[in-house]
Amino acid sequence: MKILVLNCGSSSLKYQLFDMENETVLAKGLCERIGIEGSRLKHQPTGKEDVVFDDYLEDHNVAVKNVMEALTNPVHGVVKSMKEINAVGHRVVHGGEFFSSSVVIDDEVKEALEKCSELAPLHNPANLIGIEACEKIMPGVSQVGVFDTAFHQTMPERAYLYAIPYEYYEKYKIRRYGFHGTSHRFVSEEAAKMLDRPYEQTKIITCHLGNGGSICAVRNGKSIDTTMGFTPLEGLVMGTRAGDIDAAVITFLMQKENLTPQEMDNILNKKSGVLGISGVSSDFRDIEDASEHGNLRAEAALDVFAYKVAKNIGAYAAAMNGVDCIVFTAGLGENSGSTRRLICDYLGYLGVHIDSYCNSLRGKAMEISAPDSRVRVLVIPTNEELVIARDTKELLDK
Repeated sequence: MKILVLNCGSSSLKYQLFDMENETVLAKGLCERIGIEGSRLKHQPTGKEDVVFDDYLEDHNVAVKNVMEALTNPVHGVVKSMKEINAVGHRVVHGGEFFSSSVVIDDEVKEALEKCSELAPLHNPANLIGIEACEKIMPGVSQVGVFDTAFHQTMPERAYLYAIPYEYYEKYKIRRYGFHGTSHRFVSEEAAKMLDRPYEQTKIITCHLGNGGSICAVRNGKSIDTTMGFTPLEGLVMGTRAGDIDAAVITFLMQKENLTPQEMDNILNKKSGVLGISGVSSDFRDIEDASEHGNLRAEAALDVFAYKVAKNIGAYAAAMNGVDCIVFTAGLGENSGSTRRLICDYLGYLGVHIDSYCNSLRGKAMEISAPDSRVRVLVIPTNEELVIARDTKELLDK
């Protein structure tokens, strides 16, 4: 069975084609600047040379069509025809309270996704465009939606309710949803395997740390709490997002700076985080370099980030009444030994000890805790696309 996984953004489209017989990637690629001058498709077939198509991508329909042509190209392709593709799995950012698991997409599902667009106006409309583009170009081929929010639908009420008038939850569904669910689910499942324990008998804290970041408490295979909330803005300090902040700061700044809601939203989402503190960059590599050269604001940004991560790890150890292991994943979590060290230095009270040599390695799943560490610490590369492909196959098999 061959499954195409699509991740549609407002002006981009990422894809991977899997052969599910052995879960190998046949090809992957990226359509950039869709509907914008300078758009292109970078296609990476496994075992062949990468190729870039500079054709103008007018919209997502054209982008999906060009992806299919690249996959079936006699020279650069990996399948003979589109008929070899059995299904398409779509990453969908927000499923609201409608979806607690992946689903085969039909008109009723699309209607629910439309309703969720108000909760994720930058993402869900693009996800829907990708779904409808595939329906036009691949009629009759099954489409599956896999939701960033679904894994967190097991959170108890005490974790997802905000302490605002309850009527706003009833009217507008304002509550904590959480994101990065496919990543937290994948690495927690892999962690249980590395621990050689049943997934349903574990207490795992997963740290998805990239330009966007979140932490999740996974008890007995279920998400019971996570740092992101109503939107991905809540929680950790991130590349450009402020994370947790006193709400009064927002109204204070809006009054002082005469800001509109849109301008304030842009500051919190695009100009804050480690970029806002450091004034250097939203890229942690640039900030680490600046810190090493004596930039005090860059050093402060790294300290604030590590402190907030460690503080949430402590909170989730309390929420689960213990923790078996802590997992680092995503770009920063997988590749920055210095960041992992900064965070774990706060966790001595849990009995966390890091092996310096193991922590210096990168690029593979591994344990970085020392033999005497009471809590095991793992680095596990995430693979959200594989989760989407697996869920799609499972639904088709049913």
